[in-house]
Amino acid sequence: MQVNDQLTQRLCTSMNGLNVRIARLASALHVSLNDPIAMDMLMATRQTQPIVNERRTASIGLAQVNVSADRRRSHLQDELRGLLVLRLQLEVASLNNNGLSVTLQAMTQAEEHLIRQGFEPGADGLDLDDFFKVN
Repeated sequence: MQVNDQLTQRLCTSMNGLNVRIARLASALHVSLNDPIAMDMLMATRQTQPIVNERRTASIGLAQVNVSADRRRSHLQDELRGLLVLRLQLEVASLNNNGLSVTLQAMTQAEEHLIRQGFEPGADGLDLDDFFKVN
């Protein structure tokens, strides 16, 4: 049983970090991840194009980068989308490799951790009741 506990703890730690970062990004971007329309709009947004020409300038030995607010928002949206996809892949892999009970336990603990951090339930866009709903 100790191996299962260690596995659950590692999985929970990974999910804790992902869920907190997802919730923080969603809050900063004012994106309601509980709203399917907002989620669809976020996922449909085009990825930010990389900067072709380097725009750094030297100033007393320090590099300065001027990034517009729109570009910064686009980068944060890219990160949020990537983390949502990563979390889904982690959940699917956990279900396939560890089974329902381990995955459910880790996801429940991660949700509880998120609430202890001061976030509302579901701030990370994950509703455990819907996720594990069997029709």
